[in-house]
Amino acid sequence: MTKKPVQERTSLLPGNLHVPEDCRAVSDVLDHVGDKWSVLVVVTLGDGPKRFNELRRSIASISQRMLTLTLRGLERDGLVTRTVFPTIPPRVDYRLTELGRSLLHPVAALGNWARENHARIVQARVRFDARAKP
Repeated sequence: MTKKPVQERTSLLPGNLHVPEDCRAVSDVLDHVGDKWSVLVVVTLGDGPKRFNELRRSIASISQRMLTLTLRGLERDGLVTRTVFPTIPPRVDYRLTELGRSLLHPVAALGNWARENHARIVQARVRFDARAKP
């Protein structure tokens, strides 16, 4: 019997991802919280509640429309709450829910991994692209 490489023997994911319902559940959640804007909003709200324009300034490259759509999606998924204060003009604060706060640790770990490995990934892309050229 041949010995499997370490990578194939070590699994950090549950062994039941071959079950269609589990695979769909993972895909459904990652489709919503795995995009760059959702990750940036969650991380930014990890510092505490923010008003819409505070969020927009903190995430400089996001458009107003994309921030609105992202916040709506995160609110729909139960990760963010929106509180309207009866002032003139109305004040609206966004904050992470308990469920949203539970996402901070995995998102931060992924962000740290990306920063630590970005140069290696760029090098790998350059090598791959060089081999793919005719």
